Amino acid sequence: MTPQESVERALELSRADECVVIADESSTANLRWAGNTLTTNGVTRSRRLTVIAMRRAGDGVATGVVSRTAVGADEIEDVVREAERVAADSGPAEDAAPLASGGPAAGGAWDEPPTETEIGVFATVAPALGEAFAAAQAAGHRLYGFANHQLTSTFLGTSGGLRLRHDQPTGLVELNAKLAGAAGGGSAWTGMSTRDFTDVDVPALADELARRLEWSRRRVELPAGRYETLLPPSAVADLMIYLYWTAGARDAHDGRTVFSAPGGRTRVGEKLADLPVTLSSDPHAAGLQCAPFVIARASGRDSSVFDNGLAVPATNWIADGTLNALTQTRHSAALTGLPSTPRADNLIMRGPDGAGASLEDMVARTERGLLLTCLWYIREVDPQRLLLTGLTRDGVYLVEGGEVVGEVNNFRFNESPVDLLSRLTEVGATGRTLPREWSDYFTRTAMPPVRVADFNMSTVSQAS
Repeated sequence: MTPQESVERALELSRADECVVIADESSTANLRWAGNTLTTNGVTRSRRLTVIAMRRAGDGVATGVVSRTAVGADEIEDVVREAERVAADSGPAEDAAPLASGGPAAGGAWDEPPTETEIGVFATVAPALGEAFAAAQAAGHRLYGFANHQLTSTFLGTSGGLRLRHDQPTGLVELNAKLAGAAGGGSAWTGMSTRDFTDVDVPALADELARRLEWSRRRVELPAGRYETLLPPSAVADLMIYLYWTAGARDAHDGRTVFSAPGGRTRVGEKLADLPVTLSSDPHAAGLQCAPFVIARASGRDSSVFDNGLAVPATNWIADGTLNALTQTRHSAALTGLPSTPRADNLIMRGPDGAGASLEDMVARTERGLLLTCLWYIREVDPQRLLLTGLTRDGVYLVEGGEVVGEVNNFRFNESPVDLLSRLTEVGATGRTLPREWSDYFTRTAMPPVRVADFNMSTVSQAS
């Protein structure tokens, strides 16, 4: 049974007052390598069916949500009935709203088969890796890493007649290099996100790692403190993603976050950065395309099953340095009095118009400072300030006189991405990047490198 047939069958079987059904069909291909040798590869497939039953309960609507994997044709009715039982045992939902009756054009035609990936997606990557392994071996380096590609077709149908489809490719490659025999140092990382691997330049990635390993041959010990620091796009992405995840209007309205203001208000309209930076999402952004309609498999403080199928517009969360919007459901929008702005699955940061400096340009203009590779093990310390802590990883470099002069020890940092926005002194050119910490959850980002005059390296870390 196709996913589309599963949706139609579940809706046909439903006895609820209203029903939403979401069917996901996914295929995943992967390559892994270690010590300059390919180790494993394979392809997996999975299927998930989510049924959301809605029953009128007095003046409200109760919901029941059941999601299961590998549901066969003879098991669909079990999922539908279970969702109805959950709805029967539930009280009215606070986020109840009329279901969407229309939606944006999306993906392929409803009746077309789900898209699938296969190992051939790595047709150009695998041979290039072989050449990179040989070059690394000759230079005394060891390469480790993996490449992963997933294609997910999502089919969303409602008892009101809505039928939407979205095909989402998600790919990434992570490459780590180590000096052979090095202990406690000599490690470098790079990575990138991709939709189909046709844009992955393995030689360029490997050359960048080789350059950084050469930098690491000179070791400099530095104490904790505040340093002028250059953050590459990957590190910026990890910080801005956390900001985005915590930018829920409901939590801000309830006084729980850094975006809260006294009296049940939010900080929308408040200046956060002196530089005219913009943080935005756009489902149609080139190379970062994501679902242009809401896909909600559960209700929560930042999501509502009643919003399934609503269009996701392009939104500036921060516009010219000013907080412009928070992520909203229709329910939270009614509470805050702000427009409904659903969360999208991509994030883009840009600096002032004409900001075109590369990371190399910024290094050349640095008298003395630190150049990071990436951040790791990021955890929240204080939600009221959005204070985060974490570690640097795979290369922190000392810049003097516009040149990298060596590798320094790792640090634990303590920083708030909101406060950091107010202390930016330079924002470079925006480009697609891969977050290191959050790459399992969020890959579609475009970020600039940034300069911060006093990044807080709170303690020295022994992490490598």
